[in-house]
Amino acid sequence: MTTASHKSLGIAQSNEGDRVTTLELFFDLVFVFAFTQVTALMAHSEMPIGVLHGLIVLSLLWFGWASFAWLANQVRADSGIMRAAFIVAMVAMFVVSLAIPEAFHEEPGGIPASLTMVVCYAVVRLTHLGAYLLGAGGSRALQRQLLLTALTSVLPTVALLAIGAFVSDDTRTWVWLAAVVYDLLAIFVGARKGGWMLPSAAHFAERHGLVVILALGESIVAIGVGISGKPLDWYHVLGAVLAIAIAIALWWLHFTRTLERLEARLHDLQDPHRAWMARDLFTYLHFPIIVGIIVTALGIESAMGHVHADHLGAVGGWALAGGTATALAASAGAIRRASGGWPRVRLVATPIVLASGLVLVALPPLVALGLLAALLAALCTAEELS
Repeated sequence: MTTASHKSLGIAQSNEGDRVTTLELFFDLVFVFAFTQVTALMAHSEMPIGVLHGLIVLSLLWFGWASFAWLANQVRADSGIMRAAFIVAMVAMFVVSLAIPEAFHEEPGGIPASLTMVVCYAVVRLTHLGAYLLGAGGSRALQRQLLLTALTSVLPTVALLAIGAFVSDDTRTWVWLAAVVYDLLAIFVGARKGGWMLPSAAHFAERHGLVVILALGESIVAIGVGISGKPLDWYHVLGAVLAIAIAIALWWLHFTRTLERLEARLHDLQDPHRAWMARDLFTYLHFPIIVGIIVTALGIESAMGHVHADHLGAVGGWALAGGTATALAASAGAIRRASGGWPRVRLVATPIVLASGLVLVALPPLVALGLLAALLAALCTAEELS
């Protein structure tokens, strides 16, 4: 597309040093609600299939969100026709979020929620591709990359999701799992062609830092959901303090020990190597960080909802340990990919946190929250001293 065409559509190219726009922040508000819906889906489902359902839906949400993070790095989200594209995707993704509770088990009497979810998700992905083609400018390599992505990733994935919407609830789980795994692999392999560009390292790092904040916000919301409808007592207050301490530790580890290193690595590179690094550090390795935080929120909600119980139980205990360990392992992997060296303290702490699940399941909820908070505090201290 020529510069004149760009001007007529109000398209403004992004540049190094650009920051996140207010429209992107507004766009993210949908995902605040979506993350809450994912936690609720897992909490109200039988385990362990409920966690699998949550991961499938979270994968769809993530690649919808990540697609627009790349787009906003190519062109400014708040300029011209791009503003309309973001608004259309935001509305469609909100409808996707509304359908999440019935994604795998539809209630009688309503509209077909799974099909509605697929149609709106297709709108998100196709809107992204159309807007990206308009914003590609004169880059033939980027245009070819987008067409390749449409043919090898988006269309097959949407087709599989559509098939899943018409089969039984149990079969849908496995068809949709195949769809998200295929999408994950197709995007990764297709990116090796080298057509993607990343004009602003600062914008991309900030964008992904903000989505981590959204996920951490869900761990805070989970506290309130867990005690909703119950008279407030000192057990709830102490549990809330300990749960917030866990969220603070996860924030500390990501924003004081991880994110700056990843952004600095992007600044050191030029495309296509910068785009490949951004793909690995953010599009792929940030996804398990988000997964880990959301699963931890499930554990927090379970603990707060049963705060007077004599033991936390398998769901809450393993959600706390497994979710936190997943986030720690993914962040360690991102640091390794960026710097070439493993963060040794975090690498040692991750299996310890995971193994704590064996103990957390048998402990009273308040003690379990306190133990995990203490482990994370010790990890933060050790990393600060290392």
